[in-house]
Amino acid sequence: MMTDQIERKARSGLYDCVVSNAALIDHLRAHSLRTDGPFTLRSGKTASWYLDARQTTFSGEGAWLVGAAVLDVLSPEIEAVGGMTLGADPIAMATAMVASSRGRDLMAYSIRKEAKDHGTGGRVVGPIAPGARVAILEDTTTTGSAAVEATDVVLASGLEVAQAIALFDRSNGKAERAFGERGIPYVALVSPDDLGVK
Repeated sequence: MMTDQIERKARSGLYDCVVSNAALIDHLRAHSLRTDGPFTLRSGKTASWYLDARQTTFSGEGAWLVGAAVLDVLSPEIEAVGGMTLGADPIAMATAMVASSRGRDLMAYSIRKEAKDHGTGGRVVGPIAPGARVAILEDTTTTGSAAVEATDVVLASGLEVAQAIALFDRSNGKAERAFGERGIPYVALVSPDDLGVK
């Protein structure tokens, strides 16, 4: 549980990166971490624990903490944040809203699983235009493959990927290496060690 002091700072927007990450870790541990496995991961492997990040990203308090934590590490050159629907959507919106409350103009976007053949079509949705510098977001990564796919889609849409951020990384360095090979700075906010799981 967050202490009263952290809760007050979180609600007022006065905490720094260290405190916001502590509050975020507390929220994830209390609401999102499951240790009653086994669970099958996206990679196909099984694990005794699982982080259901949407229990945090889809809650009002949790979304605020996630948005603030992402904003704390977001490069100042970034104009928009987003990633693959559905996992990145609440993180992108929360980050854009927290940014707005701090006087920063930041847009959110989403990447569809498949292109639509009606309306405006395409896979990238949101108020962004070709040439915009964007960050790729992901809620949980086990291999980095979804975030890399998102990067490829964004680049094909004429956007520039300047950063990638994962809320939770259990990839054992795979995601960081994948983005390093592409020359894209990568940040993971929370690791298994932070939550006390292996």
